[in-house]
Amino acid sequence: MTGDGPARDPVAFIRAETRLIAPPHVPEIRLHLADEALDLWRRTEEELDQMGLPPPYWAFAWAGGQALARHVLDHPELVAGRRVLDFASGSGIVAIAAAMAGAASVTATDIDRFSLAAIALNAEANGVAVTPSGADVLAGGAAGHDVVLAGDVFYEKPMADRVEPFLRAAQASGALVLFGDPGRSYVPKSGVEAIATYEVPVTRALEDSEVKRTRVWRLLP
Repeated sequence: MTGDGPARDPVAFIRAETRLIAPPHVPEIRLHLADEALDLWRRTEEELDQMGLPPPYWAFAWAGGQALARHVLDHPELVAGRRVLDFASGSGIVAIAAAMAGAASVTATDIDRFSLAAIALNAEANGVAVTPSGADVLAGGAAGHDVVLAGDVFYEKPMADRVEPFLRAAQASGALVLFGDPGRSYVPKSGVEAIATYEVPVTRALEDSEVKRTRVWRLLP
């Protein structure tokens, strides 16, 4: 693609196509989010598909991320003073919550360069330090982190089949592992404990309702 399209400048694209607003369940945080959700999704999905890049998950505050961010803000002792990894960070909402809650360091990983740009913009907008990373942690692991967080990562089977072993390996190495999930099909059925439940407002254009009952889960040893 040419000109001022997303292939050239993700930061400019995000600034032009989103608005800095607070997600409904986490009003303490402001994010660059899509105003007209379905229109942006359809258009950017087509544009990004031409470049072999993923859909714009970074432009929406998904239920799993909102619930997990809410839980972290309400229970800062989970991350305070600890090294935190936010896996498949998307907009960075969970990473930003961890930084606000006093984490010693926060790394937000995603394979989408648009997401990495959004994470940096959103962290700056909230005045916190978050390190965006495009590293493939599914291959490299989560060594060096005390807490691993993941919002809404079990939405399709190929993803779930890779994510669950990664999270379990992190837990086995001594990390606290928490994930938010609004009842996706491929959430782990055993070795997990629900520690909180939230009613999270979401975008009907992308979900099947306006509110999703969403749980925060902890991986068990």
